[in-house]
Amino acid sequence: MDFPLAPGSTIGILGGGQLGRMLALAAARLGFDVAILDPEADCPAARVAKTAIAAAYDDPEALKTLAEASDVVTFEFENVPAEAVERLLALGAEVAPNARALAIAQDRIDEKTFLNGAGCPTVAFAAADDLGALEAAIASLGAPCLIKTRREGYDGKGQTWVEHAAEAGAAWARVGRKPVIVEAPAAFRRELSVIAARGRSGEIALYPLGENHHEDGILRRTHAPAEVTDRTRDQAEQIAARILAGLDYVGVLAVELFELGDGQLLVNEIAPRVHNSGHWTLDGCEVDQFEQQIRAVAGWPLGPAEPLARTEMINLIGDDMEQWPELIAEPGARVWFYGKREARPGRKMGHVNRLRPLKG
Repeated sequence: MDFPLAPGSTIGILGGGQLGRMLALAAARLGFDVAILDPEADCPAARVAKTAIAAAYDDPEALKTLAEASDVVTFEFENVPAEAVERLLALGAEVAPNARALAIAQDRIDEKTFLNGAGCPTVAFAAADDLGALEAAIASLGAPCLIKTRREGYDGKGQTWVEHAAEAGAAWARVGRKPVIVEAPAAFRRELSVIAARGRSGEIALYPLGENHHEDGILRRTHAPAEVTDRTRDQAEQIAARILAGLDYVGVLAVELFELGDGQLLVNEIAPRVHNSGHWTLDGCEVDQFEQQIRAVAGWPLGPAEPLARTEMINLIGDDMEQWPELIAEPGARVWFYGKREARPGRKMGHVNRLRPLKG
C-alpha cells in the first residue's frame, strides 16, 4: 500500500461502538470512506459508515470482505481476537497499530513486562495462574494488593482487592478463577493520562496531560490540561515516547499514569487506541484524537495537539442520558451522544465537554 492515502480511500475499523463512531465521523470529514466490522448490525458506528459488516470478529468471510474493502484497517478496542488481526495480515491487509502492540496490551503481564523493559516504571507485580500461585504472590508482595484478570476486563471489571492473605480463595473466585496479575498498591495522589500519537515516519504528537476521576471503576470526568509541574510533564512525555518507539507504533495510544506523592509517575496501563480520557480533545484541541488516529494510519502528517481551551469532560452514564434536554440547552456545553439504543447502568451513553479560557 502506498502512503499517504488519498481522500476517497477506505478506512476499515474493527469495532462499532462509540469510539468507532467518532473515528468514522473524523474519517468522513477528511474525505475517507469507512467500513465497520461489528457483531451488531445496528451498532453506533455502522449508522455513520459507508459499509457495515455484521459478523463475529473472527468470521473468516467477514474478515476477507473487510480486507478487500479497506486500504488500511484499525480497531477501536484492544480485545479484538488476535486471530482476527493475523487473518487480516495473511489476506494482505495493512493493519495499524501493529499486531505486537495489540498482543502486549491484551495481556497485563506482557504489558507490564514490556513497560519495565522500555524503562517505564510500574508497581511491583506477579503472575498467578492458580490459587497456589496467587497465595504465593500475595505472600511475596504483601496485602493489601489488587488482582486483575490477565486478559480482558475494563471499567473496573475483572479485578478485586485482597485486604488480607486469608481472602485469597474468595478473591480468586470473584475473578472467575482465571489467570491473574497481582499488583502491589500504589500510594498515588491522582491519576493522570497522556494521549500520544506516532505517524508512519516516526513523528510524535503529544497532547497535554489530563487529570482523571473515577466512580465505581468507570471514568467519570477528565480535566485538561492538568495542572502539573515541568518535571511531571517531562516524565510523562518521556514515558510516552519510549512506549511509542518500543512498539514501533502507528496511531493514537493512551497512557494511564499514577502520580505519587513525591512527583514520580508510574504507568498503570496502556490502551493501543483512542481513549475515553482523550474525549476532551474533541472540543479542546486544534486536532482531536480521532482525527489524529485517522491521520496516522493513513500516513498523513500528524496535526497539532495544542490545547485551545481548558476542558472538563464528563461521561454520561446510564440514566444520565435523561439530562439531554437540559444539556442541549446549556450555553457552552458541547454534547456528544453515542447513538446507543438502550441506556443501562454503567453504560457510557455520551459525554459533555465544558470549556473555559486557557488563561484566567
